[in-house]
Amino acid sequence: MSHSAGARYDALLCTNVAGIAMRTPVLAASGTFGFGEEFADFVDLARLGGVMVKGTTLLPRRGNDGVRIAETPQGMLNCIGLENPGADVFLHETLPRIADYGMNVIVNISGSSVEDYAALAARLNVAGVAALEVNISCPNVREGGIVFGTDPRAAAEVVRAVCAESRHPVIAKLSPNVTSITEMALAVEDAGADAISLINTLIGMQIDIHRWQPVLGNRTGGLSGPAVKPVAVRMVWEVAHAVRVPVIGMGGIASWQDAVEFFLAGASAVAVGTANFADPGITMKICDGLGQYLHDKKLSNIQELVGKAW
Repeated sequence: MSHSAGARYDALLCTNVAGIAMRTPVLAASGTFGFGEEFADFVDLARLGGVMVKGTTLLPRRGNDGVRIAETPQGMLNCIGLENPGADVFLHETLPRIADYGMNVIVNISGSSVEDYAALAARLNVAGVAALEVNISCPNVREGGIVFGTDPRAAAEVVRAVCAESRHPVIAKLSPNVTSITEMALAVEDAGADAISLINTLIGMQIDIHRWQPVLGNRTGGLSGPAVKPVAVRMVWEVAHAVRVPVIGMGGIASWQDAVEFFLAGASAVAVGTANFADPGITMKICDGLGQYLHDKKLSNIQELVGKAW
């Protein structure tokens, strides 16, 4: 049952992105929404376009030591370090449990080698998984720690390996910490990505002026929240111009007005992240606002809005 009367306009919002049928084009971003079940009291999970669940690795990870989150003006820094129970627990305990919510489960996967990603993709060829989101903002331990997402060839290698193993649509999640976002997008598209999501967090830092030490235990962390939205909108606009596959826009979305910007820039769907911490029901409010906006503009479907700012 919908948590909102705004669902009366959901017929205007239904869409299909990379073969994933979505009731609305509003998704929950990985790392900000747990496995979805944590938000069931606040959100009609089946109404979301999908839930990009907490980042999953082959083996369990305990994450980083020390302070992991720091508040910033218009956002936050985090260095969680991909803490998660691992693929076995996800497959045998979590996935069967969350399947009852009727949502598109999009599994965000991470690894420290190409082989890790490929093996994880193969393990996830199961019913109940709608798609994979490949987090390439990870260091490649076999190549001296270079981050997959900052090298077009490395990013393409990961995506190619995942596509070779997966029976599900593959979404490549791009890092903004690069010289050319379009070069990265074209590389993963050529490697077989069915869609591209962006942006991941920007690298940031905060220093305690009394202790003279970085606040975060990992020293640096990922900056997210409203402060990054103009960067995200610009990158979505550039990538949507360059590729043929659909783009899922994210980065600082905290209102339906923010979401509209991303659609106008060329996104076919959007994902809400940091705003979920401040308001656990924000995704429903964004769905409602988008539906009302389309109705007021006399548009028949959300896709009529995509790329109109070109």
